[in-house]
Amino acid sequence: MKVVPARRWPARPWSTGRARIAVGCAAATALLLAGCSLPGSGSGASEQAPPGSSITVASVRGVGSAPLYVAQQQGLFQQAGLTVHIHSYRTTAAEVTALHSGQANVAVGDYASFFYAQKTDAKAPMVVLADGYDAGPSIMEVLVRADSPIASPQDLQFKTIGTAEPQVIPYKLATPYSLETVAASSVLENDGIQPDQVTWRPMPMDRLIGALRSGAVDAILVTEPEIYQAQSQMGARSVLDACSGQTVNLPLQGYFAPASYANQHRDALAAFRAALMRAQASANEPAPLDKALTRYGGMSRETASLITVGVYPTSLQVTSLQRVADLMSFYGALPHPLDVSTMVFR
Repeated sequence: MKVVPARRWPARPWSTGRARIAVGCAAATALLLAGCSLPGSGSGASEQAPPGSSITVASVRGVGSAPLYVAQQQGLFQQAGLTVHIHSYRTTAAEVTALHSGQANVAVGDYASFFYAQKTDAKAPMVVLADGYDAGPSIMEVLVRADSPIASPQDLQFKTIGTAEPQVIPYKLATPYSLETVAASSVLENDGIQPDQVTWRPMPMDRLIGALRSGAVDAILVTEPEIYQAQSQMGARSVLDACSGQTVNLPLQGYFAPASYANQHRDALAAFRAALMRAQASANEPAPLDKALTRYGGMSRETASLITVGVYPTSLQVTSLQRVADLMSFYGALPHPLDVSTMVFR
């Protein structure tokens, strides 16, 4: 697939609303337009796992992985004949290591990290089981202080933007190293700012808001719940929605398994995916999602109810995932182009 340069795509106005956005119907339409659904990957599947099937899942707890815990809460894996053990990890890099070492059979994480691992480690091929979390408006933003003179994306030129530390992709000066920096680079270029005209400063996630408050950085690139926290704690303002224009509805997180494991446990993984899709449909409703975020995501009830959430898709669109790989390749985050269709679990 040929990548269309970001500047040719129309920009989309950013949003600063923190109330949960009702995106169900619009998101479903967008997903259908993005490409054909993979057969058997929708929420209508009702596979049963072989007797005694057990799957260990690696997860970094957060908004994107919430449906995994919804499925556990609602007994959906058990209904599919599965015993599912969820092991929490602090970083995506640790998840990838667990998957490659056999400590986990499935992992949920951001596409950039897993696509990079797929492209750079030919000895450990993976498959994509399911699309886990897609972008919506205002779920990935560049924020500035309330008193900052920065008022538009163009004002970010030659500024320093704090970001979360790289996970799997190595840090290189002036080159995006995460899905967030890839997406933001696309939108910045759409607004006339070249990727090398901003300075990305990686740091631990829990230091980003403090760095913005102290003036150590001019802006920060964050997702939820950090967006809500920065706005409620210090009145931070959004000047750029990183999931707009070419990156609108961009897939953010997915579920992966080693290809060798997938070949040997197809029926169990099909049952896992079917149960997960039921959970993702449920997670698009506030009550189940809020319960999962407060019980497993470490959020207060107030935070869980006020953060802005994207979309939990109930089918996998290969062309949508290819957009991620193409953007990564275009901005140098992948060493070579990746054909995502060869990774999809069928």
